[in-house]
Amino acid sequence: MFFVVLVFPGPAHVHVHDPVWTPIIAALVLGIINAILRPILIILTLPVEILTLGLFTLVINAITFWIVTKIGPIGLTADGFGWIFWSALILAIVSFILSHIVKEVDKGRQTTP
Repeated sequence: MFFVVLVFPGPAHVHVHDPVWTPIIAALVLGIINAILRPILIILTLPVEILTLGLFTLVINAITFWIVTKIGPIGLTADGFGWIFWSALILAIVSFILSHIVKEVDKGRQTTP
């Protein structure tokens, strides 16, 4: 979340009221929404997922990110679905990279006694 706020700062993109606590709270809420709502959305849109070879998952990520921006007290807002889509895409890329880094560190930790 911090990276998304750094990439899309300013008055025309993604707004945060508190640059420290807003991304932390938004990440927690996004994690809860992804754990509960995202599997349901993927199952409901399974035919579209198959037709697009999984690319529709990016839209589902954007929808969950949009839900986070609509929750009032968090303090995270965005100007339009386009900025939400790009923010969700960057969040997915950063998450992918970090998960591979963690896997490599974990692999190295398991091989050394």
